Amino acid sequence: MTEQKTPAPRDELLVHIPSLRAFAVSLSGQMDRADDLVQETLVKAWRNLASYTEGTNMRAWLFTILRNVYISDIRRRRREVQDTDGMFAESVAVAPQQNGHMDLVDFRKALADLPDEQREALVLIGAAEFSYEEAAEISGCAVGTVKSRVNRARNALARRLNLDVGEIGLDPELRAALGATVGGG
Repeated sequence: MTEQKTPAPRDELLVHIPSLRAFAVSLSGQMDRADDLVQETLVKAWRNLASYTEGTNMRAWLFTILRNVYISDIRRRRREVQDTDGMFAESVAVAPQQNGHMDLVDFRKALADLPDEQREALVLIGAAEFSYEEAAEISGCAVGTVKSRVNRARNALARRLNLDVGEIGLDPELRAALGATVGGG
């Protein structure tokens, strides 16, 4: 019987880049900003690799770093000048070119309009497929809080998209929509 060797932590970092990128896109809503978040996360993880305990959940460790980088970025950006009247945003917005993408566009907007905590919880559970316990650890809150946030997020999405709450769950269609949303597309 051969023992299955786990990859070295530095090699395991590479395995999680797609999931990190998807999570970063879901948090930031912008591909370029998400790439910056992932890059900063990997730099911080690389610098602190000696403090990582082998055999623990590298993915959860990386997601926690990414979440902390995102929160720090939000705090830093609050001090920057904002596009308060939306004039700049309107000038760079591009309407969808194909009608077939309208549902996904509506879903992305509804997901982006959720409060950060609810969106984060829904993506961790629904798209990244973390357990509630892992999501709670990543988010730094109680398991019940994560469950509540996911429930509120699903209800808000259902209202926004005129769906029954039962249609917003961990079914393959939602996973596919979340994956397309957080993975770019």
